[in-house]
Amino acid sequence: MNTKTIVAVILIALGGVVLAYSGITYTTPGKPVEFLGMHIETTVNHFIPPAVGALALVGGIVLLLVNPKRV
Repeated sequence: MNTKTIVAVILIALGGVVLAYSGITYTTPGKPVEFLGMHIETTVNHFIPPAVGALALVGGIVLLLVNPKRV
């Protein structure tokens, strides 16, 4: 397998997962807040919309189907 095929398979798999779950939400640690001597941890929510999954899926399929022309 060459690099193009591996990237295409990864894009197809990730695109399928995002579409299957109707988007993916994940959280990351945010900035800690110090207020009146209290230490408060925060989180930041991120959302990957299904449209991004569809684009990844189509991009992976295109990578698999397109053969570069050798001169």
